[in-house]
Amino acid sequence: MFDEYLKRTINIRDTFVRKPTKENFYHGIMLGILGFKTDWYVKSNREAGDGFSDIIIKIEDKGIGMIIELKYAEDAKLSAKCENAMKQIEATGYASELKDAGFHKILKYGIACYKKKCKVIFEEEQ
Repeated sequence: MFDEYLKRTINIRDTFVRKPTKENFYHGIMLGILGFKTDWYVKSNREAGDGFSDIIIKIEDKGIGMIIELKYAEDAKLSAKCENAMKQIEATGYASELKDAGFHKILKYGIACYKKKCKVIFEEEQ
């Protein structure tokens, strides 16, 4: 679905920036999309565990927390970057804040983007 959104909305020139800032473009798109959920607490680059997660979402009335880690996949190596994102979530303990706050369902997303393409992998922790 995010893949389709990118195809419909962005131009290849939108990602025509230096490599270190390419991830920021996709990060901003995700924040724009997720920010419309009025009953979701959505925060960007928040300190969590031993680092700063890209996006943390709390749906308090349902006890659901989400962690989204985005990567730019140079040379379209989407699967490898998704795996890197998931490893980063685990290695840095991003979910610890959500667990400590009593969230009973934690959804983890590793998202890799390259131009108008993306891949998402997902893991649920209960």
